[in-house]
Amino acid sequence: MMNLPVPVLTIGLLLMSNIFMTFAWYGHLKFKTAPLLTVILVSWGIAFFEYVLQVPANRIGHGHFNAAQLKTIQEVLTLSVFAVFSVWYLKEPLGWNHLLGFSFIALGAFFIFHKWA
Repeated sequence: MMNLPVPVLTIGLLLMSNIFMTFAWYGHLKFKTAPLLTVILVSWGIAFFEYVLQVPANRIGHGHFNAAQLKTIQEVLTLSVFAVFSVWYLKEPLGWNHLLGFSFIALGAFFIFHKWA
């Protein structure tokens, strides 16, 4: 795994951490009758694995990417994972306004990563 290029390893770890994060933050919405304390504890348990992946991703990626770029990658991945999660798991459709808003965020990522002279 450590033989992978830094961008591939960083983005891969951030992607996996975002999957855990999304389930930790939003997975409980399908279980509205579960006690709040239970879903909090389960969410914390899931979030542990998010941090196990996210912290090394940022540690490995910093230097190749600056902190603003790492955060931008994180946010773009968060929205991408959330969009799939929302449709697939929560069965909530995404409208044109969601896609337009996500597109503006992607445009912001362009400005973060573009090398300005």
